[in-house]
Amino acid sequence: MSRRVVRQSKFRHVFGQPVKADQMYEDIRVSKVTWDSSFCAVNPKFLAIIVESGGGGAFMVLPLAKTGRVDKNYPLVTGHTAPVLDIDWSPHNDNVIASASEDTTVMVWQIPDHVPVRNITEPAVTLEGHSKRVGIITWHPTARNVLLSAGGDNLLILWNVGTGEMLLMLDDLHGDLIYNVGWNHNGSLLVTTCKDKHVRIIDPRQRRVLAEKIKPHEGARPIRAIFMADGKIFTTGFSKMSERQLALWDLKNFEEPIALQEMDTSNGVLLPFYDPDSSIVYLCGKGDSSIRYFEITAEAPYVHYLNTYSSKEPQRGMGFMPKRGLDVSKCEIARFFKLHERKCEPIVMTVPRKSDLFQDDLYPDTPGPEPALEADEWLAGKDAEPILISLRDGYVPVKNRELKVTRKNILDNKPPVGPRRSHSACDTNSSRPALEELLEEIKLLQQIVQAQEKRISALENKLCTFTNGTAR
Repeated sequence: MSRRVVRQSKFRHVFGQPVKADQMYEDIRVSKVTWDSSFCAVNPKFLAIIVESGGGGAFMVLPLAKTGRVDKNYPLVTGHTAPVLDIDWSPHNDNVIASASEDTTVMVWQIPDHVPVRNITEPAVTLEGHSKRVGIITWHPTARNVLLSAGGDNLLILWNVGTGEMLLMLDDLHGDLIYNVGWNHNGSLLVTTCKDKHVRIIDPRQRRVLAEKIKPHEGARPIRAIFMADGKIFTTGFSKMSERQLALWDLKNFEEPIALQEMDTSNGVLLPFYDPDSSIVYLCGKGDSSIRYFEITAEAPYVHYLNTYSSKEPQRGMGFMPKRGLDVSKCEIARFFKLHERKCEPIVMTVPRKSDLFQDDLYPDTPGPEPALEADEWLAGKDAEPILISLRDGYVPVKNRELKVTRKNILDNKPPVGPRRSHSACDTNSSRPALEELLEEIKLLQQIVQAQEKRISALENKLCTFTNGTAR
């Protein structure tokens, strides 16, 4: 008799568990906007959720410890004039969040550590360059203050949030609506999916498509794609028969997937969440009540089904905690924040271990909050790996670090690239010389105007005297 050999993996027994009722976030009016984003963003300090709001767009930011019922008058972040479609925390500053909206703008906000008394209405910087709604934003993984936005105008724009200026505009790479955008591990490449059924690998600084695959999934519904740590591409989509699929692609041969699995016939788009430390992909479908997870390995068959977390209630959106926000003492390897219609429910993924000691094999060093590059260095062509930290002693979030927005000296002679329009709510000392020069120039012009007005007045009097004398 042949014995079945079971694949060895430390993640075979990962299980998901919801937190107790008193650790949930209740009475939150989650947004009803029809858009396939996660509607939720989380970091080791805050939970942000896009919410319903009359007369514009808003999202709510809660300190992680503020569980239980949320007061109906709890302050919101309310700067947009139309619904908010996407939000994303900066990976290098836990107090900075970006929001994208139907009002065509991207706004970046400084969130205080304390709960504000009233709504936050003034962003640190407003980024204007799109002509249609902005549905996607994502921060660069290693460069400080570099933010990418994608809009209904089929544009990809890269911004330097620290100066409020546009770094790059990629305007001729997509012929239709962009469904999703993802960076690779060091931010040198992008993967995008589009309504034209193409998956594209893009070098943003060269402004060109390096590789593309037409119809990675045959179905008409939206495709999602993300980079794996080793450079492979993981996609979710639909077959011709509307069955949901996942696939893994090697860029050395982009013609055929190295793995393809069909799952079910539900019509919700599968949002993939990837943990490079454990090489696990979690799939959460909008409208589903389950989370499926798979381990990705370097050998065939590459994609290994692990398990499914199931519940009764469907999910409206999902937040995914960065690794540094997890509880290592409980062998927690992932934490999701599942949005219901009126609440947010944390779900903890755990590897069962008997020992209370730190588990080195579960927690390799992971990206920390320090950027490896400045925006200008990245734009000039430099790449750097993320700066890693150890979780052996747990991670303690740093106190509020202010986002410094320094607008470029407007007296510089350099012409802007593309329609760079930005409004900044805070300037730093380095822009003061320009401001003082401006004030000096205004003062000089005012003096010239006053002198000219006196001259005009004198001439008018002279003319008056002349006309009166002629009349006599």
